[in-house]
Amino acid sequence: MKLSKPQSLILFSLGQFYQSINQVLNDKPLKLSTSKIAFIELLLDSGMVSKQERALYKNIEGLEKKKLVEYHNRRIRFTEEGLKELRKINQDYKKFNDLKKYFHEEIRPKRGLQTTID
Repeated sequence: MKLSKPQSLILFSLGQFYQSINQVLNDKPLKLSTSKIAFIELLLDSGMVSKQERALYKNIEGLEKKKLVEYHNRRIRFTEEGLKELRKINQDYKKFNDLKKYFHEEIRPKRGLQTTID
């Protein structure tokens, strides 16, 4: 399923948020959830999202139309399809983060590096 970049970011953010708040409940049969407005406020407070509140609402509604998230008792949650899409996004981001870590560690190339003056 093709998602826009903002939709992918929102889906990833929701997954990270739920993972962080439910981490302390891993061994319990409980799960925390949030409302759409509370999640949007968290996104806006993070400073990582440049969208306005209304645009975030529209992107979340787009995720709902694609049946990736749903509402149950006014709480936003993932559908099975949404969890599959989240796994794909996490795999893609993991590849990027792994490459970033690799290049920031001490690299010893097999061939010598060339220094130039710009």
